[in-house]
Amino acid sequence: MEHAPILVHRISPAGGRRVVIRIRGVDTVLGVAYSDADLIEFLRRVDIPGPDELVLGDSEVIAWQGGQPHQYE
Repeated sequence: MEHAPILVHRISPAGGRRVVIRIRGVDTVLGVAYSDADLIEFLRRVDIPGPDELVLGDSEVIAWQGGQPHQYE
């Protein structure tokens, strides 16, 4: 996969990470996640199947920019 369709941006100075999903070539900001639970909820709301497994299983579908995956502050 050239680019992961779900991008979790770097941790912002205020905490949290912006989450963007690419669907049919269009990037959509889902929100700012402050935990894995937030990220899972964002994916659930856009009908991504098995969001728990994607996030907690370290799927290649999710690209984490800067810092360690699963860190939000």
